[in-house]
Amino acid sequence: MFYYDFMRYAFIAGIFIAVICSFMGVFVVARQTSFFTHTLSEIGFSGASFAIFAGFEPILGMLLFTCTSALFIGFSGEKLGRREASISVFSGLFLGLGILFLSLSEKQASYATNILFGSIIGITAPNLRTLIWLSILLLVVAFFLFRRLAYNSFDAQGAEFNQRGNRLVSIIFLLMLALTVSITAQIIGALLIFVLLTIPASAAKFFASSLPKMIGLTFSFVLIGIWLGLTLSYWTNWPASFFITVLEALFYGVALLKDRLLNNK
Repeated sequence: MFYYDFMRYAFIAGIFIAVICSFMGVFVVARQTSFFTHTLSEIGFSGASFAIFAGFEPILGMLLFTCTSALFIGFSGEKLGRREASISVFSGLFLGLGILFLSLSEKQASYATNILFGSIIGITAPNLRTLIWLSILLLVVAFFLFRRLAYNSFDAQGAEFNQRGNRLVSIIFLLMLALTVSITAQIIGALLIFVLLTIPASAAKFFASSLPKMIGLTFSFVLIGIWLGLTLSYWTNWPASFFITVLEALFYGVALLKDRLLNNK
């Protein structure tokens, strides 16, 4: 299996994807931004469509659209109802724009649709380098923002009484999320990155008693899912995304079963 370059790249990429998802995922779950994470996949598709229509690199269009959306949602406020309403508005608007740009474009638009369903097996050396640099960037930001972000995410009542800087932290986090989806969508597809940003962290919270443990367990769930999914894909010639999604769903199912058994005692 490791005779092939693309398989070696995929396994290495799995490590860095797990790093990104372990940090971002726990805060996605804690801050209840799963809906926005899913919406970013649609917005990324629209950005890629716009870039193809305008004649520049699709990744620039994705970054433009996702980061703009993150800023608008960040400034809309922290109240869940207002935030979800704003997300619905931007989701519908950008998805409609994406369809419009695809219909107007006379160029090959397959790249835009591949944004939704990309394959980790198709990763190239330049993709891998981009992913590594993204991981480094997010880790640097996380180092300086970690304590504030943890307080803002896991102590909502306390954060509500200490509003100073809360909106700025939220906006920075949403921009980090937009960057994560835009870059990784080129490699594994926006739909799979949505799975990896939400399900493993949701499963980990049933097992972990602290934030560092939750991050570490999420990393393990993501990495095992990717590596085992790649191996099963190689053996069966079935899509790796299918196996990765099923494995992550199994992790979550086990977590729910464990929680149910403990609550019944």
